Amino acid sequence: MNPLQIDRDLEDYFFTLYKLAEMGARTRTIKTSTKFLAEKMGLSQQTISRRLIELEQKGWIERTTTRNGSLIKISELGDVQLRKVHSALDLIFEEEQPFSITIEGTVFSGLGEGAYYVTREPYRRQFIEKLGFDPFPGTLNLKMNSEYDAKMRKELEIYPGIPIGGFKNKDRTYGPVKCFHAMVNNKEKGAVILALRTHYGSSVMEVIAPSCLRERLNLKDGHKVRVEVFLTPL
Repeated sequence: MNPLQIDRDLEDYFFTLYKLAEMGARTRTIKTSTKFLAEKMGLSQQTISRRLIELEQKGWIERTTTRNGSLIKISELGDVQLRKVHSALDLIFEEEQPFSITIEGTVFSGLGEGAYYVTREPYRRQFIEKLGFDPFPGTLNLKMNSEYDAKMRKELEIYPGIPIGGFKNKDRTYGPVKCFHAMVNNKEKGAVILALRTHYGSSVMEVIAPSCLRERLNLKDGHKVRVEVFLTPL
């Protein structure tokens, strides 16, 4: 069983996020005040005010202040934090973690950014060391076929995966990434790659492999692909 990966931010802000979710802020915008939240949580108004400001700055909540209180909704990033704890508790009570999940997507042409990022040497070295292969310079881009597939893709954000560290050079900063070993169409080994900063969002999944998957599997835009994603290291 993989332990819950708790960073300092989740540790500091979870219960405030939980209380907002309890009040309905996961699914709708709620109206509340720092005084009300302070009473609910047994904290000072000053502390609650500071936490709401920091949660907004982190992008975990969306907030609009008014004369009579605040309008608050938990963002997609905030929801991911709650799901981390939810998933970990499920594993404790079920005492079992699924070995893999299967996600289906439709091939489409991306913007060519995959080739650029995959070939950055600090990333490439880590891919070789941690995944066991030197990736082809590019990614296979898959748009999720259904709400179920989109949900499963989003669930990957909860699992620890295989961490690939970020780095800096003289021009810019490259963020951290996490990967999962994968099998594409039951034929080709590869890895699903989740960049923590991506313009695609959770509606798209990117896959890397030792060779060009389009050529190996004779894939073109519009073709459907099944990817078995392994949640635990192989």
